[in-house]
Amino acid sequence: MNNNRDYTFEEIPDSSHNEQDFYAKFRERLDDVQKFPADYLFKFIYPSNEETMKRIKDVFAGTNAEYEYKASANRKYTSISIKLYIIDADTVINYYKEVAKIEGVIML
Repeated sequence: MNNNRDYTFEEIPDSSHNEQDFYAKFRERLDDVQKFPADYLFKFIYPSNEETMKRIKDVFAGTNAEYEYKASANRKYTSISIKLYIIDADTVINYYKEVAKIEGVIML
């Protein structure tokens, strides 16, 4: 059995149309699996540094968000879980859009 596989990756064009499609589909999925208002758990991974952590937390400033952190084994990355009471799917999407502006952050 040959385990050597040749993978070809193509970059998905980053256009506002694709972003609109992504968030429209995400909203549909949210509506299917989550009843609002409710607690919602946001999860992000970012390169471990104080500035990035601060920028993520700034997005949730003025809320009663609860934060949990976990560093990777080599401490190169940190995951942050943010629990927050959310009123609707649009609010979830708005938070994700704001965090998406922060370089290096991966949204889970």
